Amino acid sequence: MSTVPKIRLRGVQKSFGTKKVLNGVDLDIAAGESVVVIGGSGTGKSVLIKSIIGILLADSGVIEVDGQDVTQVPANERDAVNSKFGMLFQGAALFDSLPVWENVAFGLMQRERINRKQAKERAIETLAKVGLNAAVGELAPSELSGGMQKRVGLARAIAGNPEIIFFDEPTTGLDPIMADVINDLIVSCVKDQGITALSITHDMHSARKIGNRITMLYEGKLIWDGASKDVDNSGNAYVEQFVHGSAEGPIKMQVRR
Repeated sequence: MSTVPKIRLRGVQKSFGTKKVLNGVDLDIAAGESVVVIGGSGTGKSVLIKSIIGILLADSGVIEVDGQDVTQVPANERDAVNSKFGMLFQGAALFDSLPVWENVAFGLMQRERINRKQAKERAIETLAKVGLNAAVGELAPSELSGGMQKRVGLARAIAGNPEIIFFDEPTTGLDPIMADVINDLIVSCVKDQGITALSITHDMHSARKIGNRITMLYEGKLIWDGASKDVDNSGNAYVEQFVHGSAEGPIKMQVRR
């Protein structure tokens, strides 16, 4: 079994103007592992994912995927790296002008150049994995509930059999029952397909359920990293405050009066 991390970050930094969002992030994620990054809004969780997948360019540091430093990959070779990735966006990010099945198959048709008949068959098979039937494939995204849109987004993320999936606030905007349905789907998809997962969330119920490990991002650094079962007894005052949702603690929120 390979000891090379599926994802490896060393000293990753990213600033926007004078605001330093990532300030030396170090992280290893093994193949088949599910890691959740927690932290408050605006702490840089999305910037972390976008830096790994290349939407944003890190100012400095090393970002490796399967031992390859992707910050040094030429633009014409980036597609080969990105073919390993799937992503469930926070708002599902479906194309309103396309029916559900085309949303699911969009990457397949663009990357694998398969014909529409094959793409539709793959899309319907993938929708079934997230509990949606073939009839849903003919609907427009606007005809779906928020929970169904999330399922379609998950189907699109796994349709290309990625090695790594990123989940950006997967339960945001969902009621508690549907949120747990999505959590269960994420767990089953990652487990059944042996996918490596990196999720970001401030939903602690979701974090505990979908992650083998949890790490917390605060002021640009990962300040705690441990097994999900240990997050409630972390011994870290910042983590304790976040996990228990307390206004009192070392994390001070800026409140305009």
